[in-house]
Amino acid sequence: MQNVDYIALAVFGILWFGYSYVVEHIRLFNRISLTEVMSERRRRWIYNSLNRDLKMIDTQIMSGLQNGTAFFASASMFAIGSCFALIGATDRIDAVFRDLPLAFHGGRAAFEMKVGGLTALFGYAFFKFGWSYRLFNYCTILFGGLPMASHMNDRAEAERAADQVVRMNVIAAKNFNEGLRAIFLSIGYLGWFVNAYMFMGGTLLVVIILTRRQFFSDARHAISDTTLP
Repeated sequence: MQNVDYIALAVFGILWFGYSYVVEHIRLFNRISLTEVMSERRRRWIYNSLNRDLKMIDTQIMSGLQNGTAFFASASMFAIGSCFALIGATDRIDAVFRDLPLAFHGGRAAFEMKVGGLTALFGYAFFKFGWSYRLFNYCTILFGGLPMASHMNDRAEAERAADQVVRMNVIAAKNFNEGLRAIFLSIGYLGWFVNAYMFMGGTLLVVIILTRRQFFSDARHAISDTTLP
C-alpha cells in the first residue's frame, strides 16, 4: 500500500457521500433529482388510492417493489460469497496481476485488504436491501389499514394514515437506493485491483454517470415534462 492508495480510498468516500448529499438535498442547475421527484409521485399514488375501493393495482405495485428489493439482496449475498472465493484463490490471482503491465503489484496482504473492502461494500448493500425489504413489508401492512373509499368516515384521519404509508414507502425506497448506489460504486472500486489511479478514475466516472441520470437523463425529463407529445 502506498500513499496514493490511501488518497484514492479517501476520494472514493468523499465522492460517495458527496453524491448522496447532492441527490437528496441539493438542486443542481435548479433541478431536483429523479429520486426526489419520484418521492413526490409516491405520495400522489398513495393518496390516489384513497379514492379506490379495489386496491389490487396498488398491492401489485407493492409486490413488485418487494420482489425487486429481494432480487438485489440475493445478488448481494452471491457477491459476498464470490469475494470469499476470491480470497481463497489469492495466489493464482496475484500471479495474474503481477504480469499485467498497468497493474500495481502490492503483494498478498494488499490484495486481501482490497477484497475485504469489496466484501464490506457488498455487505453494506445487503443490509440496506434487507432493511428496505422489511420496510416495504411494513408499508404493505400500513397500506392494508387504509379505509375503503365507500366506508370513509373521516377524510382527514384517512389522509393521516396515508401519510404514514407515504413516509414508510419513501424511507424504504431511500434504503433501496443507498444499497443500489453501493452496487454501482463497486464498479469503480474494482479499478483499485489495477492501480489507485484506475480506482479514482473509475469512481469519478461512475459518479458522473449517476449524476447525469439523476438530473439530466431522459427519464428525469420525461417525469418532469408536463407537455403532451
